[in-house]
Amino acid sequence: METVTVNKIALRKAVQENRDEHRKIFEEAVVGYKKRAVELLEDHIKRIEKGKIERIAVSLPVPEDHTHDYDRVLKMLDMSVAEEIELDEHRFAQYVMDDWQWQRQFLSDSSAYSVRAAGKFSKM
Repeated sequence: METVTVNKIALRKAVQENRDEHRKIFEEAVVGYKKRAVELLEDHIKRIEKGKIERIAVSLPVPEDHTHDYDRVLKMLDMSVAEEIELDEHRFAQYVMDDWQWQRQFLSDSSAYSVRAAGKFSKM
């Protein structure tokens, strides 16, 4: 099957649920990222204050917010006058299955800071 016709209301509900889950993961990851960044920087400060002279490098993956991708689809659905929407396999995977091009990297990076992301990433 290359395309499927879906009910707009059901599709909108699926996209909204996926958006809400993405946003929760992102917000949880931001909190975890900030906490980890502060811990690493405070460790460097302590060593410097003790007289250690060393190169300082902190490299942490920064959580990425893709909420706008969901919002764009939701806006398109809101403005559509059609009651049914035809989706190809690629769009169905994104909108319904929450399988976006960036999803694996997003969950991988976020899993360092988010239990929710780590759980989803382990199931991929």
